[in-house]
Amino acid sequence: MHSGSSLNPPVCFLFDNGSLRPASTLSLRMTARMLAAELGVEVRATSLLHSSAVDSAGLGGQPALLLEPALRAFLATNGAAGVVVLPLFFGPSGALTDYVPERLAALAKQFPLARLSLARGLVDPAEADDDRIAQALADGVRRQLVGENLVRPKVVLVDHGSPQRAVTVVRDFLGRQLQGLLANETEAVAVASMEKRPGAAFAFNDPLLAERLRTPPFDRGDVVVALQFLSPGRHAGPDGDVARICAEARSERPELRTFLTETIASDSRVVAVLVDRYRQVLQAEA
Repeated sequence: MHSGSSLNPPVCFLFDNGSLRPASTLSLRMTARMLAAELGVEVRATSLLHSSAVDSAGLGGQPALLLEPALRAFLATNGAAGVVVLPLFFGPSGALTDYVPERLAALAKQFPLARLSLARGLVDPAEADDDRIAQALADGVRRQLVGENLVRPKVVLVDHGSPQRAVTVVRDFLGRQLQGLLANETEAVAVASMEKRPGAAFAFNDPLLAERLRTPPFDRGDVVVALQFLSPGRHAGPDGDVARICAEARSERPELRTFLTETIASDSRVVAVLVDRYRQVLQAEA
């Protein structure tokens, strides 16, 4: 699969996992606009699943697009185009290692002149010197410190949880970076996952956030829960699953106060990494 030439840069299809919450699609579109401005190429905002079911009335009258049908429709009229398929994902989930490559391979057979390339996710633990995503997360914590007048709180970085161990490796990598960045401003930094599949095979997600907030020193005092989520939705929205888990923890522990950070998809450093991922595809196939 090849990219377009520098004279005719490939169109970018930015995609996330998808959500039934309008706020998620609106966030994705904001990131796509920021990315387009940086790259100077067309960036189309799409999702893998779910988002096409959102009422377009909540999306400015513009329905959400799913990646595969949007790509097929584009290639039907631009069959020899170059396309960079760019994931708005932290780590190598099954969507990036299996599902999307399979879909792209099928499209490549249907449109043999198309030049389809899948870029990498946002975080690569092999790139130990790149802390831009952790910096975005750290600044989210710092905004809570200032806004809530917190002095050396505890911090828990929470991701969704994944059946892919490599995704948890990314969580732990970001947790170590966050610990280094916030060492002088916090009492302790730890990681957790929102949920996991049952069974010992998925214990690498541990601890769950609910367990972390029952365990000293994170069971009392001020705890900033840093959302390792890119866009608000069913999990990371103001009334989402993470907020509910925190509320339940507080109800059990009167000495516990929790504060949630914002999602980070529109942070300039996230956009800068996306710019690099797009350009890396062009460089690799030049």
